Amino acid sequence: MSNTPIFSYSMDVRWREMDALGHVNNAQYLSYVEETRVKWFNSMHDDWQALQSAPIVAAIHVDFRKPIVWPERITVSLFADKRGSKSATLGHRIHASDDSATVYAEGYTVMVWVDRSGQTTALPDYISALFATP
Repeated sequence: MSNTPIFSYSMDVRWREMDALGHVNNAQYLSYVEETRVKWFNSMHDDWQALQSAPIVAAIHVDFRKPIVWPERITVSLFADKRGSKSATLGHRIHASDDSATVYAEGYTVMVWVDRSGQTTALPDYISALFATP
């Protein structure tokens, strides 16, 4: 994974995200990554959901490094990892907002672009441009 994020978003952990063991439930980590990804898309294009093609998640991988406990403010950083002709792999890292060395989880999401009929389509230029090499 590249060390330079293409986008980062910070948020507070909410009490309701905790499980019976006193830390954030593992499924919530995916919600943090999803929320950041949507904020990223919104920052690039005002109405990306209405375009002729949109991304769908084809695969997601998370390596859990350390439990998150409440209260905490976290930052999710996204990284341009790999680009195909119809897919893009974004790395993600969840860390403490006040200490980027405190990493809670990291991994990647593979997204495939599809048109309104569900057929795969080429990456939009504004996504393709984020990646140095195919």
